[in-house]
Amino acid sequence: MKLANLKQVPLREVWKHEALEFTKWLAKNENLSLLSDEIGIEISLVRTEASVGKFNVDILAEEENTGRKIIIENQLESTDHDHLGKIITYASGFDASIIIWIVKDIRDEHKQAIDWLNEHTDEHANFFAVKMEVWQIGDSPYAPKFQVVSQPNDWAKAVKQSHSKNELTEIKIMQLDFWTEFRKYGKENNSKLRFRKPFPQHWYDISVGDARAQLSLVTDTRNSKIRCEFYIPDNKELYTKLESYQTDIESMLDCKLEWMYLEGKKASRIKTTISADISKTEKWEEYFSWLLTTSENFQKVFLSFLRKID
Repeated sequence: MKLANLKQVPLREVWKHEALEFTKWLAKNENLSLLSDEIGIEISLVRTEASVGKFNVDILAEEENTGRKIIIENQLESTDHDHLGKIITYASGFDASIIIWIVKDIRDEHKQAIDWLNEHTDEHANFFAVKMEVWQIGDSPYAPKFQVVSQPNDWAKAVKQSHSKNELTEIKIMQLDFWTEFRKYGKENNSKLRFRKPFPQHWYDISVGDARAQLSLVTDTRNSKIRCEFYIPDNKELYTKLESYQTDIESMLDCKLEWMYLEGKKASRIKTTISADISKTEKWEEYFSWLLTTSENFQKVFLSFLRKID
């Protein structure tokens, strides 16, 4: 068996100019998706070189489904104080909730600074330091790789947030654990779904690749059920068109769905439900399997009909 050598490629060999080459490369949807997969936050481009006073942030984006502002600052060198100051300036200028600093290497003192910011800010400020790498096997095409070096401590923030409001309950803790393990399960099973950061709440949203709708996974602890929903936040016309294909959709999914127009409300939903008691941790893998398979099928089938409607 012939084996090739894996080698790391200098960033400046791939992108000679940060703004003209690297930022333009990163701003493409397929490359932002790579970053999204690594961080667990669904990133949607707003614009590049967005102005903050006399300065320009490399990329202004937002989180899909929530609209939270994201700023991305690129540095194809080791971290420095100047860029640390810039990301804080940009974050305040755009009131950003997610701040991503992409670098060649991160110095210990700057990692410590990012960790400190995450520990001493609330859930509305989330700082990421991400190392950019490029690899090559023999003469193969270059392979970019993002490596998170510093990130928010989701657990600590969730506990601090809930504790400060006297809302920390065993159910919230269990929900956070459940979604965290579900996300891990999905990644381990090589799912193509885009998993976002989990929160201590009874629902978990997943993008379907169409801004008009999303998947919403729900744990109903009161009635011991879990469900998968195709959720349409504000488009009754879209719901009605999908409902006209009800027989075909249910046939392709091989299950009976509950169609909910929700008269008097902006949102509509289409869902399927099974019995599940998430307090029984030994059953979690079984629940994860159902949620993952159902979500993947929902995404595939509903997305095909969305395209047909277009």
